[in-house]
Amino acid sequence: MTPAVLQVAGFGACTPIGRNAWASAAAARAGICGFAEHPFMIDSAGESMRVARAPWIGADVDVPRRCAMLLLPAIEEAVRPLVALGDAVHCRLGLALALPPPRAGHPFGLRDALLADITQANRALFGASRVFEVGHAGGHLALDAAMRGCAGASIDACVVCGVDSYLAPETLEWIDASEQLHGGGVLNNPWGFIPGEAAGAVLVVSQEFMERTGMASLATLAEPGLGLETRLIKSPDVCIGDGLTQAFRHALQSLGPGDMVHNVICDMNGETYRADEYGFTVLRTKEHFRNATDFVAPADCWGDVGAAGMPLHVVLAAISHLKHYGRGPVSMVWASSESGERGAVLVRGIDPRDG
Repeated sequence: MTPAVLQVAGFGACTPIGRNAWASAAAARAGICGFAEHPFMIDSAGESMRVARAPWIGADVDVPRRCAMLLLPAIEEAVRPLVALGDAVHCRLGLALALPPPRAGHPFGLRDALLADITQANRALFGASRVFEVGHAGGHLALDAAMRGCAGASIDACVVCGVDSYLAPETLEWIDASEQLHGGGVLNNPWGFIPGEAAGAVLVVSQEFMERTGMASLATLAEPGLGLETRLIKSPDVCIGDGLTQAFRHALQSLGPGDMVHNVICDMNGETYRADEYGFTVLRTKEHFRNATDFVAPADCWGDVGAAGMPLHVVLAAISHLKHYGRGPVSMVWASSESGERGAVLVRGIDPRDG
């Protein structure tokens, strides 16, 4: 059976280090750090919280508005190749959106507010939508839904996107109280994470639609692997990566004979739980990787961006090959949600010189 694939026809991003996909990728490649002291939030050590905040959005703007200001430009950027085809080309376009899970400071009605904003900004562009409120791995669930929709011919294309912001004061206080906030004080947690905010969007289309319209492919996405971890963070159980291994093994089935994964881009954020989970998973699957320890964790630049991570990491994988600095054409993008969802997907780069 031929493995299921989708073509990446467009992408967009809005991050603390760049207001579009190419700028964000260039800044991440250069190691530019978007961390800064929060103007008014103080951590448990009495110091200003360090966050990765989009600098053009005021610190007092609430999370629903922050998310809209990040997500709408990312979607607009991603759909430009489709819009450029004009009204003569009929496209049944879906929307698959990853959002943060319920947590302290999570705004009531965020889902409905964002869908309304998307509809208003894009008029009748989207014919169907699905939302996955599970945080980090939500993008993989969204991609799985997009792939099933295209395979079942219910849609021709889909915008797989995600947005998140940890910058609600109640959320920052909750992260600190959960001992997950990275801080500089001697009494603070050196293994915590930097709260961030961002949005990413990937326009994926079926092979048939791409051939019919003559759109150019920027990368190929294989069928995502999904898993569920039962030994969760913030529990006494030791996680040995069972759920992530399940996701990896399914995703790795898309490798061809003699193929290997050359690049790994993931949502590790400095927490030991995630590092341990990945370590156990790699021990079981290391034969498929060129060098599994040589991974890219963009949280070093734009902080932990939660549900926005997966589409942003796909953007980085695609651009790394388009710009010829990836170590090879095959990248793995994986993510780990606090509620147990796990996702992994192979991204195969397209060399523009081949066209």
